[in-house]
Amino acid sequence: MFRGSIPALVTPFRDGRVDEAAFRAHVRWQVEQGSHALVPCGTTGEVPTLSVDEQRRVSELCLEEAGCRIPVIAGCGSNDTASAAAHMRHAQAAGAAAALVVLPYYNRPSQAGIVAHFEALAAASDLPMVVYNVPGRTVTDILPETLARVAALPTVVGIKDASGLLGRVTEHRLGIGPDFVQLSGNDETGLGYMATGGRGCISVTANVAPRLCADFYEACLAGRWDEARDLHDRLYPLHVALFTDASPGPVKYALSRVRPAFHPELRLPLVPPSEQSRRAVDVALAHAGLV
Repeated sequence: MFRGSIPALVTPFRDGRVDEAAFRAHVRWQVEQGSHALVPCGTTGEVPTLSVDEQRRVSELCLEEAGCRIPVIAGCGSNDTASAAAHMRHAQAAGAAAALVVLPYYNRPSQAGIVAHFEALAAASDLPMVVYNVPGRTVTDILPETLARVAALPTVVGIKDASGLLGRVTEHRLGIGPDFVQLSGNDETGLGYMATGGRGCISVTANVAPRLCADFYEACLAGRWDEARDLHDRLYPLHVALFTDASPGPVKYALSRVRPAFHPELRLPLVPPSEQSRRAVDVALAHAGLV
């Protein structure tokens, strides 16, 4: 169902409020630059700082601007199963193609609890789900054998895997099958991820370099590995620089350099990136030919 470069969209703020005009402009730019799908209200969108009404409004704005041109995978996760189900029902009514559902965080459920969580969500909504595994943020990690059980649910179509464990791509492919959509959650490992069976990436870097990221994943999917490696080398310093301080601080700073009208405001507890981080971003943007 999903493939290629899928930006995990930032949420622009202005004076403490969601900047709807700036967000609409960002979505339009992503579509024009060749992104293959969009994810509003993910980690990069600062969703933990959004109210329920704001989260739903951001998803609606994304769907309105994207129209039918590319799919929208709405961030719907929560550490509370009932809240995640409510987010999914809203996303489905608004026209989302799927829900991105992060593993429950803070609660630290067992593997059996993870299965029960997704079973309950599948019973509550028939919206397709992409499981989001990011142990560095949630502590919880979905093991390959557990994912195989979850993937047997009729509405679970793929995974965004930010575990950083490249061997998981092969384990998932062998344990679940080649039709299960595997999307990387780590830009810097994208080349290896695609070479072992991935379909694309839910990307931070694509916020800043959407055309380059789209070209990279199209080259991988077409088996043009020399071209893909060249693009990977061009983008790699940026992949790293965007995590030299708490995300999405560096990516919002990078956007303000690439698109000067973009305002890099963050919500507490996030603060602007350090001078060292900004310097790293500047160097990486120049290396990629973006400034």
